[in-house]
Amino acid sequence: MSGDDLIPPSPKYDPDAAPPPDDAALFAENEPFQLFERWFKEAKEKEPRDPNAMALSTVDAQGFPDVRMVLLKAADRQGFVFYTNAESAKGRQLEANARAAIVLYWKSLNRQIRVRGIIEQVSDAEADAYFQSRDRGARLGAWASEQSRPLPDRLALEKRIAEFALKYGVGEVPRPTHWRGYRLKPLAIEFWRDRPFRLHDRLVFTRDEPGAEWSKARLYP
Repeated sequence: MSGDDLIPPSPKYDPDAAPPPDDAALFAENEPFQLFERWFKEAKEKEPRDPNAMALSTVDAQGFPDVRMVLLKAADRQGFVFYTNAESAKGRQLEANARAAIVLYWKSLNRQIRVRGIIEQVSDAEADAYFQSRDRGARLGAWASEQSRPLPDRLALEKRIAEFALKYGVGEVPRPTHWRGYRLKPLAIEFWRDRPFRLHDRLVFTRDEPGAEWSKARLYP
């Protein structure tokens, strides 16, 4: 299979067509969280599946970057929250280096948001509340899965799920202590929007520490 079969061609535009007008409203924004809320609201209305899916990037002990998709579960001025097994690869990496980056990309809108910042754990009360909102099967799965560690076969996982289902019966399934929430407290938030000829819009907000005032800049594509 040739590269032409794998990679779609670049889009073609009419060279004589007038470019779309500059978005003065976008670059007039002085606060990133309201802009995030507005874009995310549009994504929930138009993105066909998982508008809260985001790529989470961490770094391992050898300095190699690691990235995977997770789900955004809360977002406010304090930061962006996701949950995982603290004994997983990403959990161990965050324990060793409490810095991370996320990207949300909405193909239906031709937009993305990049965030970099510092990681903190959410409170036990917050993690407990979210855990109990999950489907019972997902709660049992959090107990059964030794995330990121070798699994001999599917039967071994199903056996562990059955064991924990028997253990907890029809009662409440508590949150495992190794299942935690993480909040990315942003130091940089960049808003990107597709434009013709790869001349995209980019607006970035930065600050030196959480709680500080934001600075903003428009970036070359």
